[in-house]
Amino acid sequence: MSGAMNLVTDSDARPRNEVPVQVIASERLIVSNARGEAAVPLFKGGSTRPTEATRVVVMLHGRLRDADAYLQSTQCALASSTVEPDSVILAVPQFLATADVQHHSLPADCLHWEWTSWMGGLDAIGPAPLSSFDVLDALIEHYVRDGAYPNVREIVVAGHSGGAQVAHRHAILSDAAARCRAAGVNVRYVIANPSSYVYFDAWRPHADGSSADARAACTGFNAWKYGTEGLPRYAKGLDVQQLEYRYVDRDVTYLLGTHDNDPAHPALDRSCEAMMQGPHRLARGRAYFAYLRRRHPQLRHRLFEVADAAHSGDAMFVSQAGVQALFGTTARLIDTGVVHEGRALE
Repeated sequence: MSGAMNLVTDSDARPRNEVPVQVIASERLIVSNARGEAAVPLFKGGSTRPTEATRVVVMLHGRLRDADAYLQSTQCALASSTVEPDSVILAVPQFLATADVQHHSLPADCLHWEWTSWMGGLDAIGPAPLSSFDVLDALIEHYVRDGAYPNVREIVVAGHSGGAQVAHRHAILSDAAARCRAAGVNVRYVIANPSSYVYFDAWRPHADGSSADARAACTGFNAWKYGTEGLPRYAKGLDVQQLEYRYVDRDVTYLLGTHDNDPAHPALDRSCEAMMQGPHRLARGRAYFAYLRRRHPQLRHRLFEVADAAHSGDAMFVSQAGVQALFGTTARLIDTGVVHEGRALE
């Protein structure tokens, strides 16, 4: 028997998202409000001519915080589209964990969270109690108010998996879309394969298409980030009863992979609150869209299913449906995605 041993390191034993990221963006976005000031790493791509840009696509990474990979994926989607490259700016903020800051010996002004708390818009651990939603508000404001981008008329906030959770919940809690509309800029949201959604009452879906009151089955069913109880600090002062109406007024596109249906996927949220929404991401997305349509028959949100796509940001965004959702144009490819329009379904 060989004297060599197979050692299991601490990083090997940890979930993939609880390992420091390999790449940190070199650019910084400064976020400053009454809660304090801090810096967030920011990857940028697309147009190098700010005065010619008409659209900004803000892409949000997943739980691995691999913002560099998400920039590459979004660049591939842009290259696959028929849109003029210089008309689109790409921006990917990076929500770092405390371990990332420590591992890379980053400056003290870098925002950092517990591993996944940024997904629900909770405040950073340091150096200032700022939310991931504060970061998005600052980034949107930068492109709307900074005179360097005079022709921007649309901002797309998109995300896959954990990033989709951020986009979805920002659309519910933030009034950035209304502020931008007043300035002549449209804000759209693209939500791809999140593990969970925010429901606005006690009813949750069953596999047969029916629904039932969840209060007896799961005591935390309505806790944020699955419902509207115990909203994060960012939402202080908001009228909970108005959140649903704000959300259905947003321009929202959902993307679901038809093969993102693994109930044992290692990154799937299997908490009681999440399991009340369905057995896997595909079922949860379909159920949530049906839930909103029942409550709002004139719902203008859209649902696109990308055939054969599993839990992959690349597969979702570099597809006909993904390119259309991000850039509003067709792609130089064909897929068999199935489209569900909120107004058209019965």
